[in-house]
Amino acid sequence: MADRPESAGRRRFIRYASVAAVATQALLRSGSVRAAWFEAREADARGLPWPRMAYRTLGRTGFEASRLIFGCGASLSARPRDDLLETAFDAGVNVYDVGYKHYYDDAEKHLGPFARRRRDDIFLISKAIVPGDIGPDDEPSAAQLRRAADGWSALLDESLAELGVDHVDAYYLMASNNPRVVASEEIHRAFERARDAGKVSYLGLSTHQNAERVLAAAVDTGRFDLAMVAITPGGWYDWETREVLPGSPPMKDLRPQLDRARAAGIGLIGMKAGRYLAGRQWLGWGNPDAFDRYYDRRLLEAGLSPFQRSYAFVLEHGLDAVNADIQAFSHLRENFVAAATSASLFDSDGERLG
Repeated sequence: MADRPESAGRRRFIRYASVAAVATQALLRSGSVRAAWFEAREADARGLPWPRMAYRTLGRTGFEASRLIFGCGASLSARPRDDLLETAFDAGVNVYDVGYKHYYDDAEKHLGPFARRRRDDIFLISKAIVPGDIGPDDEPSAAQLRRAADGWSALLDESLAELGVDHVDAYYLMASNNPRVVASEEIHRAFERARDAGKVSYLGLSTHQNAERVLAAAVDTGRFDLAMVAITPGGWYDWETREVLPGSPPMKDLRPQLDRARAAGIGLIGMKAGRYLAGRQWLGWGNPDAFDRYYDRRLLEAGLSPFQRSYAFVLEHGLDAVNADIQAFSHLRENFVAAATSASLFDSDGERLG
């Protein structure tokens, strides 16, 4: 039976009154308006119902992955957050991505207890930068590639020790920007040795610089199982400038490249889909509607935040999942809703409905 308007209105009033009460108490306690607002949002996010998570097969891994991947690096670098991890797991998130301690401090160590507790029910990813200071256009020597492969293998062992596990589902070449490294036989032999030793099952990469060439090289090798790419509705995201890559086609026009990767068996994961918006807002001079020109009225009127619109769009234009940096319950819920409901706003080809 549908709610009467006054019943729904009363629930909204009670919810907003509760949020206001939490904010008032936090303000009196801390004296900070920003802290009070954050605490109120956290309390509100914990109390709201969760939609049903959507799932997609991650390429040739065959794993049925939640379309939201919990990015653990920043969230867990300084302290454990089992409360946040368990909430995500209970809601249906089953992929957790972290990275090595030389970049993410103690994130692997803090993820370890949760990962071991839920080991049979989650897909666990970690990653490390390939050592060697090889630039995106460099032509590394065979000796450089051997040292890079040996160093990456050692970092995998270090990650396993930090996590307190003997196996991860996937290990990435983190921040890949050189196609020659991606195609290196030395790197692939290093992965095969680790796989044969039972340390890892699947090879992946992450890239937010020179992404188009790196992804093409990964496809050409036929050896990569996963690729995490920095991409926005406006096109490739560039880590160096923290902006959409100048001259990049919009994401819709990149679909053939993404489809080629998926046809090659690579599970495609997006990252940085909303970072351009977040960075500008944090600096106080941004435009949270920067990507709205790529959306139609249905998406714009769907009641989503700018970040949710960005996530929904990239999910339905060639990606299997998105990796979100989740540091709070409000972040978790915002990202979760976008990943769980994105398909309802588009048809099966990513075209907008309505």
